[in-house]
Amino acid sequence: MTATPSTGTESVRTSYKVRASELVGRNWLNTGGKQLTLEDFRGKIMILDFWTFCCINCLHVLDELRPLEAKYSDVLVTVGVHSPKFEYEADPVALAAAVERYEIEHPVLDDPELVTWQAYAARAWPTLVVVDPEGYIVAHLSGEGHAAGLESLVEELIAEHDAKGTLHRGTGPYVAPPAREGDLRFPGKAVALQNGNFLVGDSGHHRIVELGNDLSTVVRTFGSGVKGFADGDAETAQFNEPQGLALLPAELAATLGYHAVIADTVNHRLRGLDLDTGNVTTLAGNGIQRLLDAEQARAAVDENNEEAWISDLGSDPLGTSLSSPWDVLWSPKTQAVAIAMAGTHQIFAFNPVTGALSVFAGTGLEGLADGGPDASWFAQPSGLALDKDENIWVADSETSALRRLVLAEDGSVAAVESAIGAGLFDFGFRDGAAAEARLQHPLGVAALPDGSIAIADTYNGAVRRYDPATATVSTLARGLNEPADVQLDSSVDGEPVLLVVETNNHQLVRLPLPAEALLVDEGASQTQRPKTKVASGEHALTVRFSAPTGQKLDDRWGDPTQLKISSSPEELLLSGGGTSTGLTRTLELNPEIAEGVLHITARAAACDGEPGGEIPMHAACHLYQQDWGIPVLVDAEGETELVLDLRGMDN
Repeated sequence: MTATPSTGTESVRTSYKVRASELVGRNWLNTGGKQLTLEDFRGKIMILDFWTFCCINCLHVLDELRPLEAKYSDVLVTVGVHSPKFEYEADPVALAAAVERYEIEHPVLDDPELVTWQAYAARAWPTLVVVDPEGYIVAHLSGEGHAAGLESLVEELIAEHDAKGTLHRGTGPYVAPPAREGDLRFPGKAVALQNGNFLVGDSGHHRIVELGNDLSTVVRTFGSGVKGFADGDAETAQFNEPQGLALLPAELAATLGYHAVIADTVNHRLRGLDLDTGNVTTLAGNGIQRLLDAEQARAAVDENNEEAWISDLGSDPLGTSLSSPWDVLWSPKTQAVAIAMAGTHQIFAFNPVTGALSVFAGTGLEGLADGGPDASWFAQPSGLALDKDENIWVADSETSALRRLVLAEDGSVAAVESAIGAGLFDFGFRDGAAAEARLQHPLGVAALPDGSIAIADTYNGAVRRYDPATATVSTLARGLNEPADVQLDSSVDGEPVLLVVETNNHQLVRLPLPAEALLVDEGASQTQRPKTKVASGEHALTVRFSAPTGQKLDDRWGDPTQLKISSSPEELLLSGGGTSTGLTRTLELNPEIAEGVLHITARAAACDGEPGGEIPMHAACHLYQQDWGIPVLVDAEGETELVLDLRGMDN
């Protein structure tokens, strides 16, 4: 799902009290081996963070909660409840690596069967539930952007339970894991240098590394290795989980004073690196996670309002907000750096000569939709590659899809096309015809000499191959540990080989291009969540939404809310599908279909302003969106209505 941070302080407290359910799962992490129960948190304010490590919004929430955890460390305990979306995320070894990689400093409950997820009625990632010191639920929130409201709520709970004598101050149950040794730590992306070495985003060490051609010798490092943000020389500059890197043409680099563009992911910035001096500068981004402006928010809600889609982000790159840039690529046809903007589900472009930033493709809505740049949807794009025709291929991770931007002669996007992929909740490991083939959360992509495309199929631990000529998929390599990037390596004698960044083995490896690819079919899957029993016939759907304090619904051009509803199989819905304004709908469910999935996307546009007043001309506006895939069982005794929360409600 995607949600946009709010700027005002919200009241998020519920008006009723419900006892918190027991915390049930397979194991606990970050507790020194101790198995915890709800009773262990009595006397503390507890935030349950239902997350899954593939989800960019969940990663945003981890960072939003860090200041709260530090400020209220003696009274507040965050508990991460890891409820996996993808099959791979249920692997306990993979989860332990993710907890280490993202430097999570609170207890984590491994909930692979979604038992605790179901007990707390979570329906989307991320979901936050606040439990008071007496064990009562006091808030239930979906999405990101709740830090201000949570801080107000924590202050209220401290005052209330201090007075009652039910607040217990002191350290929580977190136990830090042992530190990892090694030259690389969870590397993300790499790019080949002209001298035969490789520039690597050493994400876990928060730095950039020049690695020798032997893939083991550290030649140089850029950045202090301390997480943070600072420009400067190679020893003092700071990054925060840098990922993608792109080299500029030599002549252009000479005029600009930097050779490489770096996606400084958690800092929400683009950085420039001078390989001659080691100096690091900031090229774009103000460090604030991106909000939409009024017209973009409205355009995202109104799919027919193509005129309101805005590509130009203004003339001040350092004053422009970005959101988790994950990969970057120099595009000769556009004379710009393409950016996989994972946090807003878009492709941006940065002109290094003028400094101009623009939206290259994508409305900002999360999903799988092809078409023009102003109508296409992406879902956490994470890898970019250029083919021989200078079109741009995209590893679209959350839809487990391979996408292509077809560029016109003038460098604009003529069309966005999907080569592999079915939707937000569809994945698997299946070769063959591309229409039926499945990937699992790919993060990297590369063009091969024969015109085919190599894919770092991250959660399948494989490198896959897509052949555009035959529209078929095959497998080039298996048995890798979270391959996050792949490229063709011609720096060694003999035939070119694949260079793979193997993130969870903390290394780069070379793999031969096989003479014949494998054909694998381990099936197609969908995200497994508890099924809801529903009665056939008419079914009332309501999505509750209220703009937070300091904002109002942007109704200047009509209803600023929208529902988009479909089903798998399509026959499940006899009526009520499609896209229309409003947040209520009457569905008619087919009694002849035993089970299926309801796909629901709700959106609303709100702008800064007080109820009853005018929205200021240059007010910041916010697009609120939630995507649900709700498995249902058609049952005569089932429910006849479904109520969902687009975000936490003010009470």
